[in-house]
Amino acid sequence: MFETIRSDVRAVFDNDPAARSVFEVIFTYSGLHALWSHRIAHWFFKRKLLTIARIISQINRFLTGIEIHPGATIGKRLFIDHGMGVVIGETCEIGNDVVLYQGVTLGGTGKEKGKRHPTIGNNVVISSGAKILGSFKVGDHSRVGANAVVLQEVPEHSTVVGIPGRIVKQNGVRINKLDHCNLPDPVYDICLKLQSEIDTLKNELEAVKKSGGKKDDGVKSF
Repeated sequence: MFETIRSDVRAVFDNDPAARSVFEVIFTYSGLHALWSHRIAHWFFKRKLLTIARIISQINRFLTGIEIHPGATIGKRLFIDHGMGVVIGETCEIGNDVVLYQGVTLGGTGKEKGKRHPTIGNNVVISSGAKILGSFKVGDHSRVGANAVVLQEVPEHSTVVGIPGRIVKQNGVRINKLDHCNLPDPVYDICLKLQSEIDTLKNELEAVKKSGGKKDDGVKSF
């Protein structure tokens, strides 16, 4: 148990440059408190003491602003930064060394039974306000951009941005794990390309107007 607590605290220092001391981390980081509270609730949940588990979960929600269903399975060294508004559903599974920012929702899409929440792989970063909805996997070492809405499976080593989420491969380029602002946007790239083509057509049209509406085709008139 103490080794798990130490690894949780170490994860804070690994992912948050604002962390200054162990004392500060233990007593002021709500994401850490929510994680420890969930582990207690999950212990009761696995032993079919569901009401006790839900009561602990709701107290945790009231104190931290983070709602984790006691049935969720969470791996080692999860780091929830700031955390307010984070929601993690009952059948959600989270791997090791995952980072969640505030406002993240790991939820379902309806009233279906069984596995209905996402599975998050190892070393995944999910940025502020992102929504991952449905029973599918977000692969290892992937990143989800701020406010993205992900509705389908994400391969390993991928970046997802936009609404609905679009997958942008990183092509093996090493990037900063915690950089959740400078992510590629395929829609923006397409708009830039279209704007460039429009500018080219405008220039050609201006050239035609200046030549009196006649385009030099290389054929001399007699």
